[in-house]
Amino acid sequence: MKIFKGLPEGYYGEYGGRYVPELLIPVLDELRDCFNSVKNDKAFFNEYYSLLKEFCGRETPLTYAKNLTEYFGKGRIFIKREDLNHSGAHKINNVMGQALIMKKLGKTRVIAETGAGQHGVATAVMAAKMGFDATIYMGAEDVARQYPNVFWMRNLGAKVVAVEDGTATLKDAINESMRDWASNFEDTHYCLGTTCGPHPFPEMVTYFQSVISKEIKKQLKERENKLPDRVYACLGGGSNSMGAFYEFLDDESVKLIGVEAGGKGEGSGMHASRIAYKTGKTGVAQGYKTIFLQNEEGQMMDTWSISAGLDYIGVSPISAYLSDIGRVNVEAATDEEVIEAFKLVSRKEGIIPALESSHAFAAMIRDIEKTGKDEIIVVNMSGRGDKDIFNIGEALGDADWMKFVKERGDSYER
Repeated sequence: MKIFKGLPEGYYGEYGGRYVPELLIPVLDELRDCFNSVKNDKAFFNEYYSLLKEFCGRETPLTYAKNLTEYFGKGRIFIKREDLNHSGAHKINNVMGQALIMKKLGKTRVIAETGAGQHGVATAVMAAKMGFDATIYMGAEDVARQYPNVFWMRNLGAKVVAVEDGTATLKDAINESMRDWASNFEDTHYCLGTTCGPHPFPEMVTYFQSVISKEIKKQLKERENKLPDRVYACLGGGSNSMGAFYEFLDDESVKLIGVEAGGKGEGSGMHASRIAYKTGKTGVAQGYKTIFLQNEEGQMMDTWSISAGLDYIGVSPISAYLSDIGRVNVEAATDEEVIEAFKLVSRKEGIIPALESSHAFAAMIRDIEKTGKDEIIVVNMSGRGDKDIFNIGEALGDADWMKFVKERGDSYER
């Protein structure tokens, strides 16, 4: 990629690097060297993509959203259907790639962090498929609001550890995963789920997720014989957005829009927007340097989002750099906008997006008036919404759903 030419290895402008205990340096060196040996190896990529094709269901469709397009009467809207991957989200792309790295390194145990639970489920699926032991760390708050995914992780054979520290969300699950890895690195691989953490994780996760934009480019060329004009993706840690954006980074005609969790809105103190609301500050935490939500004393602040997968204090160092140089425009969508987008997409297209993905739809809907009828808009739908049924039922104030949940709970108590 020309856009990264001349940057020191592991750094993206002032962001990136690896700030970890000394005992983890040899482990990261080993991981970096292994990844460097395969990232330009066509045989490795073919093995990786064959695994995705045969086990995970790639390539995923690029669905023309005819009803939404006609409803707005503006640009033509396409939806990249990562929800149709095995396990229901884009996360499986990364974990299957890291599984092949694990085999090369001779590791037999995998650990992972998870927020919304989709990375945890994907890691549990991968561990069962490959015969690894798996431990998944998840904030206790996220366990409560994403319990269906916890159920599936455990039934796939993974051990799920609810982390009670801090705000009991994703950042705390990452901290606990790092502690485990530091103690057990001889046989354990940390399958980090997003484009954060110490080098080589941001580059490696981007590499494995870039299959998304590779397919978008191929599919649009076959269908429309042109590039998209706009690509939207939600932006938490950054894995699905980097996956959707990567192949277009050097195509300056393509507008790339990442959408953070605006929560209760700018100025509310209840959101997870590091860039769009200009509330983040550059700092070092969890092994890398990037923009974090932190106070004047450098202490990490509480975050809020209706979506567990975007409820994170930091952002990919690659995303921070791309925002700084103006290549990626970062917006934020509030919880209210997200629920309205969820309802519209579900009812117009018969497609149920995850709350994370609904942030991307919300920004697209807000921007739609800016687009001409000949423009092509792609929304990366990072995951499916059935995992969010409890959150969505509550947010919609669905009395029948709440009655069902209460009656079901009462029946278990009896």
